[in-house]
Amino acid sequence: MPGLNFMEDFDGVALDEAVWVPYYLPQWSSRAASAAAYQVDGSALRVEIPVDHPLWCADEHSGPLRVSGIQSGVFSGPVGTTIGQQPFQDGLVVREEQPEHWGWTPHLGRIEVAARMELSARSMASVWMVGLEDRPERSGEICLFEVFGDTISSDERRASVGSGIHAFRDPTLHEEFSAQPMAVDVRDLHAYAVDWHPGRVEFSIDGRVTRTTSQAPDYPMQVMIAVFDFPDRAVQGDAGHVPHLTVDWIRGSAAGR
Repeated sequence: MPGLNFMEDFDGVALDEAVWVPYYLPQWSSRAASAAAYQVDGSALRVEIPVDHPLWCADEHSGPLRVSGIQSGVFSGPVGTTIGQQPFQDGLVVREEQPEHWGWTPHLGRIEVAARMELSARSMASVWMVGLEDRPERSGEICLFEVFGDTISSDERRASVGSGIHAFRDPTLHEEFSAQPMAVDVRDLHAYAVDWHPGRVEFSIDGRVTRTTSQAPDYPMQVMIAVFDFPDRAVQGDAGHVPHLTVDWIRGSAAGR
């Protein structure tokens, strides 16, 4: 890749802690309560939700939710403030202040993720980028992919793959996100990518352009890798399923802080 300046191939047996934080939005609960279940093995990262994985923000989140996620940055205000990334409801306050961490935070360029997943009808997997909200308006999101297990066809050869822009509190953006049915077996390895330019983002899978937007966040963003489980969507026979998202590598040509 011309200008390649970031390559994460997950060699070794541990995450690079200079880059990754193995917790999911820990400011809204704690690091202990939001720790990811993951493995680094065989030059790949596998993020999963074991059957005994605890609920995330159980006393605050509307509806039971379990999450395993890692992220390449984190930012929050002091305990009791509302300063933090991706609040899931109005008035949410910081419960555990986080040390500011800018691991890999690209700003423009090409970001490509090679990923595969195993999901049930009650689970979802996603890779996205989001502002650190060091200023509240720097909160927009670029979603590379979002796949719900209940959109996967019975022969597993098709799935709805979500992508696009979430504005959140960025007044320069507007909502532009949708999930399109595609002939893709998400159990197989695919390269999900964005080409992020000033005022434009192009999304692709395996080199095939799937959508283009005429807007783009204009600030550094952290990368989020996560798998989700929704226990209230359980169906008979899925109680022992362990949904997982495996990332073989991440490449970037974007400038990072």
